[in-house]
Amino acid sequence: MPKKGVCDYNLLMIVTVLLAIGIVMVFSASSVSAYFKMGDPYYFLKRQLLWGIIGYGVMIFFMNYEYWRLKKYSNIIMLVTICALGAVLIPGIGIEINEARRWLGIGGITIQPSEIAKIGVVLFMSARLSENDREKLHNFFKGLVPYLLFLGIIFMLIVMEPNLSTAGIILIVGLVILYTAGARISHIVLLIFSGIGLASGLIASGMYEHWQERILGFLDPWSDVSDTTYQIIQSLYALGSGGLFGVGLGKSREKLLYIPEPQSDFIFSIIGEELGFIGTSVIVILFVALIIRGLRIAARSKDLYAILIATGITSIIGIQALMNIAVVTSSMPVTGVPLPFISAGGSSMVFTMAGVGILLNISRYIE
Repeated sequence: MPKKGVCDYNLLMIVTVLLAIGIVMVFSASSVSAYFKMGDPYYFLKRQLLWGIIGYGVMIFFMNYEYWRLKKYSNIIMLVTICALGAVLIPGIGIEINEARRWLGIGGITIQPSEIAKIGVVLFMSARLSENDREKLHNFFKGLVPYLLFLGIIFMLIVMEPNLSTAGIILIVGLVILYTAGARISHIVLLIFSGIGLASGLIASGMYEHWQERILGFLDPWSDVSDTTYQIIQSLYALGSGGLFGVGLGKSREKLLYIPEPQSDFIFSIIGEELGFIGTSVIVILFVALIIRGLRIAARSKDLYAILIATGITSIIGIQALMNIAVVTSSMPVTGVPLPFISAGGSSMVFTMAGVGILLNISRYIE
């Protein structure tokens, strides 16, 4: 291994700024709803500060933990992840909220195993692909099928929660890692179109009625403004009323119990209302800069394991940010994807920060 150097401070600063913006905006977006629902306007602020501190500590730990040592734990991490994903589906063990069973409770803390799965899949696939003959990936059945079966198992376990958005992110990131490792682009394109066809067939069959409702709501947002499309319409009102400079920090009207849970998946619309086009543009620029730094780290790494991990972690953050912003702006059907570093949440925050810590550690060994 090359001599250890300093981490990518540009990446570290970008993440720190996004985290700080997130803490401020979570308080601004949630204070009213927190007061009415929890009796404490600082409820979500205190939780976000706590998770932010824990996440930052986790990031610093992994920033100083040699990334290649994770390879020997990849199988264990993946086994624990699969067991946790299975346990979520068992009544009495998994915690059900809003007809979704996605959480495990440990004491007074809830953990979302699908967040662990994002990092777990990246570490597992990177370890296996860096050890195997890359030429095998050119053979669809011998090279790709074993990894596709693995991704299929993870995908189905998460879809059963149901959590199609996270399952889709993991599937896309898995394909990105396979392509980076040497899989043929023709095979990847074939898999993408096959996946789109399969998803279209399932939605058209009516097997998953809520997916069908969201697709129809996306095609015609004004079709059911009192129910199915209510959230996206309120989001568009918020973004539209923000204009160029916004109505001012803390002065959002949509957060006054119009947008449900404004501090989570739709926090970007509150940012748009309060800070305007300028504010949302800053957020987008920060994410673009983060993605560029992450891919730069991957490109400059000499170790295939490091290249695959860096690409995978950067893809997770980039795809998730893109999906969240696309949903809020009605550029894709509504789905529950938090905005990394900014949306309120514990598991998402901690495991995303852990991923950034690994990325920063890899940056210490690039030449």
